Order: sequence, then C-alpha cells, then structure tokens
Amino acid sequence: MKPTLLHARWLVAALGAISIAAAAAGDPTRARLQYLQHCAGCHLADGSGEPAKGIPSMRGPLGLFLTVPGGREFIVQVPGVMNSPLSDSDTANLMNWLLPAVTADTLPAGTAPYTTAEIARLRGTRPVNVMAVRAELMHRLQQSAAPVRR
Repeated sequence: MKPTLLHARWLVAALGAISIAAAAAGDPTRARLQYLQHCAGCHLADGSGEPAKGIPSMRGPLGLFLTVPGGREFIVQVPGVMNSPLSDSDTANLMNWLLPAVTADTLPAGTAPYTTAEIARLRGTRPVNVMAVRAELMHRLQQSAAPVRR
C-alpha cells in the first residue's frame, strides 16, 4: 500500500496531538513560560504581587490556603485563573509547577497535584465574591495559628 497525502496528513495530525499532550503533561518549562505570559504581569516574576495595589502575594499564603477547607478550590477560582485562555490541562500543569515554585516553605507535604478534570470542574463554578472568599480563608488561616503573610 502506497502512502498517500491523506495518510501523511493523518500522521502529522497524530504527531501534533501527541506532542501537545506530552508538552502539557508535567512540563515545567512550558508552565514557567505560561506563568510569565499570563500571570507575571500582575503577580510579578517571583509571585510577590503588589499587595499595596490589591494584587496579593502568592509567596506563602498560596501554600497555606491548601491547609484550610475551600483553599485548594479557591486558588484556581480566582479571576486570573478562571479567565485565563489556558486549557484545563495547561492550567493543571501551571498550578503543579507554581505551588512548589513559590510556596516551598508553606506547601503541605503530600499535596496532590491538580488534574485536568479537577481544573475543569473547579472552573465550572465561580465564587460570587472572590474577595470575601479570600478574606474568609485568611480568617480561617489566622484561627489555625498558621503564620500568614499577606
């Protein structure tokens, strides 16, 4: 059987799909680049944000949010994540890179990585008042005696 143009197109499409899936599956270089493209404009390259301008630091509190009920959900339901053009797979990859990158000192041991399905589920719901949810999570953290840096 001779290869045809149709076979070649199918092969190119299949290889493209495989490379996209491989790139999105645990690719720290891709995650860092996407962070710089989609997040660093507000949160800065090191995740420190600009608290004086209402852009919270992710260094510290982000890992601590994972210790209180609702925190894991919240950090992917903030407007920057909810409105991001990234796919759910790329978002999971980005979050799984970001957490240890900016919260190494507060990330709970054994934190499960985000999955594409979890990101899709969480993006399907959105807090009505993001700032109120964040304030409640910060309150819970203060009550738990966790060292909270705003």
